[in-house]
Amino acid sequence: MLCAPLLVSAACEKKPNKPNDTGAVAALDQAVNGSATEGAADATPLPGIDISKLDAEKTKTFYKLVGSLKSPCGKAHSLRVSFTSDTACKRAPFAVRYVSALLEDEASETQAREEYAKKYEKTPPTVTLDTSKAPRAGTDTAPVKLAEFFDYECPHCAVFKVAMDQVIANRPGVVGVSFMMFPLSSHRDSKSAAQAALAAHRQGKFKEMHEKLFAETPRHAREAVVGYAKELGLDVGRFERDYDEAAAQVATDLKQGEDAGVEATPTVYFNNRKYEGPMYPKYLEMWIDEEIAVNR
Repeated sequence: MLCAPLLVSAACEKKPNKPNDTGAVAALDQAVNGSATEGAADATPLPGIDISKLDAEKTKTFYKLVGSLKSPCGKAHSLRVSFTSDTACKRAPFAVRYVSALLEDEASETQAREEYAKKYEKTPPTVTLDTSKAPRAGTDTAPVKLAEFFDYECPHCAVFKVAMDQVIANRPGVVGVSFMMFPLSSHRDSKSAAQAALAAHRQGKFKEMHEKLFAETPRHAREAVVGYAKELGLDVGRFERDYDEAAAQVATDLKQGEDAGVEATPTVYFNNRKYEGPMYPKYLEMWIDEEIAVNR
């Protein structure tokens, strides 16, 4: 198991369903793809899409991509045609903005295609996670539920914590997060940190201990975390008992993560499917906004 970089590079290959389109949409797509094959991609501006931050070369790449990427709704036409003509495809405007955002962030054409494929051209399997005992943030009844498997001594998790905090703050009422313990064997006291977080959770102080553990990493041995409990005003005797009992929940979280396919930290599940996008707030928020709009 590894600490994962925040921008996942590998892409899983899976071909989407391609129902046959007929009529005006298919005809338009054939015209668009034909012209793109013969010469420059169609650079007709897309209504409501601001690409002013893209330079000339990135703009050419943007129009090339929207004219050649597949429909985000699994149709047999391009993203451009989905956006301009397929009113049933609610994902199309979000997909176009996703491509633009990737290019703004200096993704190459190949990288943009890979990220698009991960999001729109495959359906990751649904997993069943029991988050009933997990510490939570955000809204319990939120339409978008995230589950994060993480390690307190993983530097990427420390960076991602800031991102997750921002997402929770920016999307109040629509996102709920469950924190699942996944201490890596390569980090000596990560299991102790996980137990401390769960013990603090039993006294209503998960958030405070969560902050403290990341701030003090890797000082997570038992003596150290008992000291943090004292600093936070916890009942230390109860904390130590709960710390010992929490070992079982940590083991359960680890087993759930392994069964779900977690191979690195941080790993996020988005409404019971593995999140495959860049691990930055704006992309998580784009996924959240799209999920809400599509399922409204």
